[in-house]
Amino acid sequence: MSELVLRDIDPELLAGIERVAGIHGWSQSRTVRVLLERGLHALLGDDARELAPAESDVLRAAISAMEDVPDDAGFAMIGRNPET
Repeated sequence: MSELVLRDIDPELLAGIERVAGIHGWSQSRTVRVLLERGLHALLGDDARELAPAESDVLRAAISAMEDVPDDAGFAMIGRNPET
């Protein structure tokens, strides 16, 4: 694998990288690699990563719970277009 050296990093950018590294318990190198990979995929429009099984289960449960919200004139109409 190639080595990449970044020079003159903005202090705020570096602080953000260190913050992400600390949150996830990653090394600075791994953090930069993950951020570059995710940013590249997002900018290229091919960020179609699959969810982890636990994330998929949580999303499925949340969608199911939202489907059970009764259709009333108040809470259930939040975010819905009444003209459709």
